[in-house]
Amino acid sequence: MSNPLVLVVGAGPGVSGSVARAWGRRGHEVALIGLDIEQLTELGEELKADGTPAGWTDADVTDADSLVAAVDRLVGYSGRLDVLHFNPSAYREATPLELTVPDLLADVALGVGALLTAVQAARPFMGPGGRITATGSIAADRPSHRAASLGVQKAALRNLVHSIDATLAPDGIRAVSLTVDGVLDREDPTSPFHPDRVAEALVAAAEQDEAGWRSELVHSRRAGS
Repeated sequence: MSNPLVLVVGAGPGVSGSVARAWGRRGHEVALIGLDIEQLTELGEELKADGTPAGWTDADVTDADSLVAAVDRLVGYSGRLDVLHFNPSAYREATPLELTVPDLLADVALGVGALLTAVQAARPFMGPGGRITATGSIAADRPSHRAASLGVQKAALRNLVHSIDATLAPDGIRAVSLTVDGVLDREDPTSPFHPDRVAEALVAAAEQDEAGWRSELVHSRRAGS
């Protein structure tokens, strides 16, 4: 395989789909992992129609064995992975008085634990210059009490990305989370919070100068000014 490869974990029609298209426009081949096979197929066929080589498989990313097998299936044929993008999170409307411990742990398993599994599965295929990106949220700093588990996920995700970056930096692999400081706007393509604009910010985060690498960047309304 001559083209670089990006793997999108938690692929779907929102930011993750825009990330896949953004990397495809840069000449990357794209591999997709998600839960909804119909959404994956629609996105994958769209990428192929635009000239981007793409493959996909459905997997429950909270099932470690299933996710590892999916990564091996999509990446193993090339023996190379250039970019891993992690997108999943769980939105559950429950205040701290309503949220149960099992529900909190289930949400964290999706929004944080699956990143750990994905990175460990992807590491054998990544070399110097490899990049790991994750979609963060301002909920890490300003959580909504009505969806208490989301803030926990995003704070833990950011923390884990910092640790991943510190661990892999000596090998030339860097990790970054993008804290999205706003609500996604799928209707207005000029909004800084349109999925396509967020995706471009995620790509830019992966392409930042390693000499001044930051493992967290913030994407705010000023990005659209």
